[in-house]
Amino acid sequence: MATESAARTTSRLTAIQAPVEADLERVIDELRRIIVSDFDMIEEVNEYLLLMRGKLFRPTLLLLSSRVRGDAAPDVVTLAAVVELVHLATLVHDDAVDHSVLRRGLPTVNALWTHQIAIIMGDYLYSRAVTELTRLGRLEALRVLAQAANEMSVGEMRQLTSYDALDFGEDDYYRLIAAKTASLMAAACEMGALAGREPDQTRERLRRYGHNLGMAFQIADDLLDYEGSEEVTGKPTGHDLRERKVTLPLVGALRSATPAELEEIRAFFTLVEPADGAIERVIDIVRERGGLEYARERADHYSREALAALAGLDDGAPAVGALRDAVAYATRRSR
Repeated sequence: MATESAARTTSRLTAIQAPVEADLERVIDELRRIIVSDFDMIEEVNEYLLLMRGKLFRPTLLLLSSRVRGDAAPDVVTLAAVVELVHLATLVHDDAVDHSVLRRGLPTVNALWTHQIAIIMGDYLYSRAVTELTRLGRLEALRVLAQAANEMSVGEMRQLTSYDALDFGEDDYYRLIAAKTASLMAAACEMGALAGREPDQTRERLRRYGHNLGMAFQIADDLLDYEGSEEVTGKPTGHDLRERKVTLPLVGALRSATPAELEEIRAFFTLVEPADGAIERVIDIVRERGGLEYARERADHYSREALAALAGLDDGAPAVGALRDAVAYATRRSR
């Protein structure tokens, strides 16, 4: 069953990427070109990072956004690769900060090498992305991406301080995921609009689309921590709870939890290394108190906002249709 669900998710993404399939293949080559190094250690880690790369969702958004009216600028593939580099750098840093040992079912850089190497490699990827944008003379794209990178850093800091579940509210959560996830998706779509030479109004629409898509995407991702299987997601159920991360399903459940349940949750967040039984108990409370349903409802809200942002664009354009389909993919995927 889990395998079938994963296959459906992959099939949906393949259909979304179909209008830009050829360019996505070139993105891989651009990634290799941009991060190449004559230092053996960096090259060794680079090869591993390319091996464990993800589904290229953010480059897909950039490429599709660049084609809502037609052809894009010749450097669009490089811009897509740069966005993926920043995303990859963020993941490497996140894994080091969280001391994570698995990413997409594979050992993390910090698990295979050291935390120091992981931090340095994240910095290397960021710096190569910035260098490439300056080489292209894409100063406005650099501004957009730099702002997103700054917001992501703030988002990670917010997450580090979100350890008291009863004091971490819904607005706090939205601010966190807006910075941590939605900022880069919004930047990818806006950079795509720049590459597509879109007018300011369309550029703003695509940025708003990317923001709302990112919000829905992260809520769906947080739901998977309560619902997904390790076989499909590549990480164990309750991974966020094990790291004492407060996400929307838990925040939603707190609205109707009993005083006794609130005390259980407060006690859980004082544990340095929570046992499996303690994690399962919190998951049970979240399920019983409607946390999952509430999070799904909010993900659907942001999905509707993302679709509304596309209003006025050519519905007959393959890229626009794919952007619409990406909304359903983001909220209904199994990994």
